[in-house]
Amino acid sequence: MSKRFYITTAIDYLNGQPHLGHAYEKIVTDVIARARRSFGQEVFFLTGLDEHGQKVQQAAQAEGQTPQAYCDALAADWKSFAQKLELTNDDFVRTTESRHKEFVQAILAKLQAAGEFYTKTYEGFYSPREESFLTDKDRLPNGTFDPAYGEVIKLQETNYWFKLGAQQNWLIDYIEANPAFIQPDYRRNEVLGFLKHNTLEDLCISRPVTRLNWGIPLPFDAGYVTYVWFDALVNYISIPAAHGDPACSAFQSASGQRPAAIELWPADIHVIGKDILKFHAVYWPIMLKAMGLPLPKQILVHGWWQKDGAKISKSTGNIVDPLAVIAEWGLDAFRFYVLRELDIGPDGNWTDASFKARYQAELANGLGNLINRSLSMLKRYRNGVVPARSDELAPEATKIIADTRALLEQSQLQAALLAIWALVTRANQYVDQTAPFKLAKDPAQAQRLDEVLYNLTETCRVLAVLLWPFLPGTATKIYAQLGLSDAPDKFSTAAWGGMQPGHPIGEPTPLFPRKDV
Repeated sequence: MSKRFYITTAIDYLNGQPHLGHAYEKIVTDVIARARRSFGQEVFFLTGLDEHGQKVQQAAQAEGQTPQAYCDALAADWKSFAQKLELTNDDFVRTTESRHKEFVQAILAKLQAAGEFYTKTYEGFYSPREESFLTDKDRLPNGTFDPAYGEVIKLQETNYWFKLGAQQNWLIDYIEANPAFIQPDYRRNEVLGFLKHNTLEDLCISRPVTRLNWGIPLPFDAGYVTYVWFDALVNYISIPAAHGDPACSAFQSASGQRPAAIELWPADIHVIGKDILKFHAVYWPIMLKAMGLPLPKQILVHGWWQKDGAKISKSTGNIVDPLAVIAEWGLDAFRFYVLRELDIGPDGNWTDASFKARYQAELANGLGNLINRSLSMLKRYRNGVVPARSDELAPEATKIIADTRALLEQSQLQAALLAIWALVTRANQYVDQTAPFKLAKDPAQAQRLDEVLYNLTETCRVLAVLLWPFLPGTATKIYAQLGLSDAPDKFSTAAWGGMQPGHPIGEPTPLFPRKDV
């Protein structure tokens, strides 16, 4: 049994509908998963929903529903959203499922038995909106709290606490010794800065049932439910356990029906947004160490989207509806824009004008035009039959294939797209330089025309394979237009020379119809 490449998104908090940021994180993860599958790796891609906690309980009450009924209705929308993005996820976790809840309780029981928790009474400030305890360090210079915390209340409460503080130095050493653990680099530096300049407080892992009953009950004290973050992070191992992963089996109850085991943990990549970095890079590693489990190999941190230079906000109407964009422009155009416009790490700015400009210049005039004119000329001049092999563009294509693979292995998706587009640009220049339409008028140039047509047709095929992780629908259409019956989903087939002389192609049709913009 060999370990699969295990990649996760953060699980989304279920107090509303999905938006652009959710779509972006899922598409980034999907591209990495598809790329790894195209390399021949077995992949397990997990996404899902975080359904407990105060905000969910309040949202359900506001709509006059039970929390479970509220979650069930919204979860259907989120699953449908994942399908519309054509994600290739292998599982979809909901933290209200028994397979997850039982595992969380098994972990809590083990950690309690190991002496990792203690009780203490807390007196101080609490933000119901953020479900977090605040200290004087969280105050602004004028003594108030950031408006992001909402109404801050004074609270006196006894809870269970997890010993985080004792692990501070170990965690600093681990992050310094493993530079790839948090990426990009500036996010790693941010975590190290936080750990080196603050005393790590212990983590409150419970909430009294009198204040919050929508959560997983503590197995050793029925008066409490589990703090939502302790519950949510555990999804990354509860689902491997549900699939019989031997690494997580120590926490399984003997009664459970054991599926055929697959090896997933440790995760290869957790893809998350920058706002939840502390939970993943500080709390989660210490939780795993207490459980005796290895740490994930990488936490890959992306930025946030703005719209027209301002915060995306439902209340001001400054939003991007991914499903509306997909309905108008197509899924691949949406996937292309978010990956091409924004590198993983910094914040991005969506403008409708730049979306339309990229669609027109790079998809319609760049890629679409290349495929359409290359295959239309092969139809017109050679009845759609592939001529003898020619390797004129092979050296450039081969270099771009190698560059693309190396960038995909580093999850550098924007740079990989740029590499692929260098081949699109080169092939379009090649048409202009060789002028096949002129060659076609001169019978003495028949062999030269054959060479040009082979190079263009083969470049189209290579592009389909390189584009598969990013634009799977488009890649599939290119293969169909080339008359190829298999899928362009194996990276090894990108190697130059795959189009066989004598092969008849299919019908060229525009991939990205021009729109009046």
